[in-house]
Amino acid sequence: MKTYRGEPSIFASRPPQERQAELVVERLTLRFGGITAVHRVDLKVSTGELVSVIGPNGAGKTSLLNCITGYYKAQEGRILFNGKDISNLHTHRHIRHGIGRTFQNIELFPGMTVLANLLLARHLHCRYGLASAACFSPKARNEEIRQRRLIEEIIDFLEIQAIRKKLVGSLPYGMRKRVELGRALALEPRLLVLDEPFAGMNLEEKEDMVRFLLELSESWGQTMILVEHDMSIVMSISKRIMVLNFGEKLAEGTPDEIQADPEVIRAYLGDRDGAGDDASKAEGGG
Repeated sequence: MKTYRGEPSIFASRPPQERQAELVVERLTLRFGGITAVHRVDLKVSTGELVSVIGPNGAGKTSLLNCITGYYKAQEGRILFNGKDISNLHTHRHIRHGIGRTFQNIELFPGMTVLANLLLARHLHCRYGLASAACFSPKARNEEIRQRRLIEEIIDFLEIQAIRKKLVGSLPYGMRKRVELGRALALEPRLLVLDEPFAGMNLEEKEDMVRFLLELSESWGQTMILVEHDMSIVMSISKRIMVLNFGEKLAEGTPDEIQADPEVIRAYLGDRDGAGDDASKAEGGG
């Protein structure tokens, strides 16, 4: 999306310094009681990369994402984002630093419209103070125009014009997934973290979501971390893949390298017999 209705796109026109998203995870360890969900995991994600994290159920994927986005605090290791240690920051501070997130279980407001859900996400990005807002100063008016235009870009990009005034709770599951992606984009994230965005979708819905993510990656230069079980999608859109098994990094490489790795193949075959169930229960299935 280079332009929007004849004008430069807010997203695509972001200068490089506003897109910078260098993530470094160093020897991260997370425990739930006697269960180690993540054990000494290292991960680096550079600006513009689309990196997938895969593995059997209970491998520690969602737990890793929860640490990166501030929902869990790891007992050991650290997380750096653009050179700053964010390991112990609250979730809202992670958002302020430019990390947006979607979830396995959709977290939208079902009693509000699609448009209201998207506008609500913009609350964190208002650049004018209470005083200027109260008197609706020129600065506040300009900011309001920018907020509205950015939301309209997202609505057009995700092709949800027809449902903008519908209540989120009335929408099919796959469409709600699309709206949740829109809400994450409304945060103008430097890093977009996607936890199973294709779960529960039919084939057509998956094809649409693949198209959106590729456009974000290739045209917007959006940095993304993806957790997903659909291997055909993962292998087709990822630049790099990290494999977790029982909380530890098993392998990392290009899609071709991962598909040929015998350890990765063995780990997935083993999971069919129920391996990792205890860890899965502890971390919520990821």
